[in-house]
Amino acid sequence: MQFDSQSGEIDQKSSPNLSAALIDSLFEASGPLLAGIVFVAFAASLTALKTGQSMLWACVLFLIVAGAIRVFDLRRFSPRKSALTAEEAGKWQKRYRVGALIQAAAIGTWCSVALLSNDDAVVHLIALSVTTGIVAGGAARAYGRPSIFHQQAMLQFGPAVIALAVRGTPYYIAMAFVSAAFLLAVMQLSANLHRIFMRAVVARGREAALAGQFDTALNNMPHGLCMFRVDGQLAVMNHRFGAMMNLPPAITQSGTNARDIVAACVAAGSVSAASGELIVAAVESSQAKEIITSDPDMQRNRSLSWTTQPMADGGAVVLLEDITERRSAEAKITHLARYDDLTALPNRVHFRDEIERLLADSQHAASLSALLFIDLDQFKQVNDTLGHPCGDQLLCAVANRLREMLRPEDFVARFGGDEFVVFQQNISSPEDAASLARRIVERLSERYRIDNHLVEIGASVGIALTSPDGTSADTLLKNADMALYRAKADGRGTFCFFRDEMAATVEARRILELDLRKALANEEFELFYQPLVNLKSGKITTCEALLRWNHPVRGTVSPVDIIPVAEDMGLIVDLGRWILRRACMECMKWPEGVSVAVNFSPQQFHQRDVLSEIRYALEVSGLPAHRLEIEITESSLLHNTQLTHDILSQLHALGVRISLDDFGTGYSSLSYLHNFPMQKVKIDRSFLEGIDTDRPLTLLRGVARLSADLGMSVVVEGIETSEQLELISADGTVTEAQGYLFSRPVPAVRVRQLLNASHGNRMQDQLIVVSSRSLA
Repeated sequence: MQFDSQSGEIDQKSSPNLSAALIDSLFEASGPLLAGIVFVAFAASLTALKTGQSMLWACVLFLIVAGAIRVFDLRRFSPRKSALTAEEAGKWQKRYRVGALIQAAAIGTWCSVALLSNDDAVVHLIALSVTTGIVAGGAARAYGRPSIFHQQAMLQFGPAVIALAVRGTPYYIAMAFVSAAFLLAVMQLSANLHRIFMRAVVARGREAALAGQFDTALNNMPHGLCMFRVDGQLAVMNHRFGAMMNLPPAITQSGTNARDIVAACVAAGSVSAASGELIVAAVESSQAKEIITSDPDMQRNRSLSWTTQPMADGGAVVLLEDITERRSAEAKITHLARYDDLTALPNRVHFRDEIERLLADSQHAASLSALLFIDLDQFKQVNDTLGHPCGDQLLCAVANRLREMLRPEDFVARFGGDEFVVFQQNISSPEDAASLARRIVERLSERYRIDNHLVEIGASVGIALTSPDGTSADTLLKNADMALYRAKADGRGTFCFFRDEMAATVEARRILELDLRKALANEEFELFYQPLVNLKSGKITTCEALLRWNHPVRGTVSPVDIIPVAEDMGLIVDLGRWILRRACMECMKWPEGVSVAVNFSPQQFHQRDVLSEIRYALEVSGLPAHRLEIEITESSLLHNTQLTHDILSQLHALGVRISLDDFGTGYSSLSYLHNFPMQKVKIDRSFLEGIDTDRPLTLLRGVARLSADLGMSVVVEGIETSEQLELISADGTVTEAQGYLFSRPVPAVRVRQLLNASHGNRMQDQLIVVSSRSLA
């Protein structure tokens, strides 16, 4: 809406509805308008009777015709004004203007004729006073369109002013000036009235718009709202509040207070009486407070938040929110944070908090409790062979079996992966815990049917008991974990109680881990080398690099103690990288015909950049690829067969030799010899047990002959006596031998001496001379 304060006009295009309303105002004062038409015609008739002049009678006829036209327009407009459009309003404004100006011309003509056609003072008085009154009345009636009124006033009173001046007498001239001033004053008054009125109309429109917007916002907000004045009476209630509380519309009638509103909510069954009293107290005391109520109707099961906020000038605002979904979402988030999503068992965090609480509650009680730490055996094989979905179903089946075995007061949780924990309360003796652990091992070891697959797994259990002096949840978990570690070391499928010496073992392991990490940083390691002797030439062809740890306190530590710890700590890759590079550099100091053999653990062999590490070690040391021999065990070939085959093929293409170490200690699948590009097979020392009998010797020779027929050289490990050497070398299928008979693992300086002796045909005391038969 645009209002020009100077002209007093409203832009019809910007506010067509208001323009239509103003046009309607021109026709709405039909009573005064009709009275004016009749009154003017009557006054004109008096002047015509008084003078008898035909000109005045003509003016009377003119006035009657003009008035009839306006009456006709008024009657036609009346039924249309309720549905008046902006376009129709413009047309009716033109009709009004024409009718008004015709009537104004008729009045002006009559007045001027009355003043000029005779000298009768009464006629003059009647004409001038009636015209003045009509002009003054029009100023109030035509406020909607002041421009029309100005034109009317000029046609009505302008001729009278001119007629007064034409009379020429001083009094009439004076009256002409007075009348002219009156005309200007009335026109200005009309403009001022219109301006004042329009400002009020515009202000009222803006207020109405704001009120409408407020009402729209109030009734479309998602929350219910009630506003109470300082005297406690209801000021405002939106539709949402009434709908949420199922209140009747009459509740908002005058005189309703907060207690009446809450009483209606209680009567509607939306809140309980006790909750209603709390809400009323908060409103009446004007306290900032939040009250959470539950719906008495259990089917709806709503949770509502009532927030009371005091206002600065007294009174209070009550905001009502349905928080059912929010509380449900919060409960779900809390459940997800404290429960395992797969098995629906409590998770590690929830279990620890609950056990801490239970231990605190039973601190002064004499009852005994036990914590059982359960680890599933062979679960990883199920995941690897049947896939993770089957593994997930298996975990759910395990969780169900655990639930079935426990008492109501016992507490079970999933700790993650394939680990579960059980807290057994109020047991009479450790035997109760042992009995439960025994049942768990037996029950979890029974077959499972998963997606038409029969699955068998096992379980190992570690048990920790509470002490009379009190035990924390963390201590119980740590002790049970140590007991589980011992149970798994004892062969799995069993249970073990925690004992104090286990803590000492774990502490020793922890110290060993710290020392190992420090040793890798300080390069406290050393490589020893054990020769492999060619049985035909009697010369050393390869030396196997073996790790030794020169510990400042423990002395020399063997790989048997180092490698498992390094694998558990994840240090085996870094340690293996150091061994590979040091061995390659040492090999460059040996005769050209001697190679170095380096053992690779499964973790090291399956790292992503194993090929890059080998290439880098060869490049840095300058060692030719054919002088490096990689020894891997069967366990390195068990997983990810295609990737393993690709790595071995690339190493073979590079020129690096591949040796299968400790053959005969694992599955000993002959398919390895066929499917993978191996150049050497090292038969484990276990084949030498009972070799002086027919069966072991026949088995060893059969494996050696098969390997030789496949184009691979054969090495027998663990040769300690000349008799063993003679037996394995009798048929000529064994290519090389390794063992204490030739040399123990020796430092790098010592192995150089052995190599010089071997390749210079100067076999010293350190290298035992093989029998003439073995050299044949």
